[in-house]
Amino acid sequence: MDKVFIRGLEVLSTIGVYEWEKGIRQKLCFDLEMGFDNRPAAAGDDIHLALDYATLSQKVSEYASTRVVELVETMAEQVAHLILSDFRVQWVKVTLTKPGAVPNAAGVGVEILRHRTPAASDL
Repeated sequence: MDKVFIRGLEVLSTIGVYEWEKGIRQKLCFDLEMGFDNRPAAAGDDIHLALDYATLSQKVSEYASTRVVELVETMAEQVAHLILSDFRVQWVKVTLTKPGAVPNAAGVGVEILRHRTPAASDL
């Protein structure tokens, strides 16, 4: 399985557990890796057969910028679900960093790996 990646996708979002965080927007940084078979797109040099990372980036950005959550864990799970639901990827790894959340650290965050569950018709 091939891997398609998007690194450093920055989104402003309302995220945090403290009251002062609930009224501001903070930067989140997404690194996304997805399992996708690139051979058909490469063989035909056809964007319609490729994983459209511009559209995927836009969907993730729109989603994350309009949600209000407390935890980076929650946002990472929701974004992984969005990608698996809306795009033909076999798996997705979401690395989500919240810069400046902890003094003396460049950022904190989570990394999750989720796989597509087979549909009943695939069994």
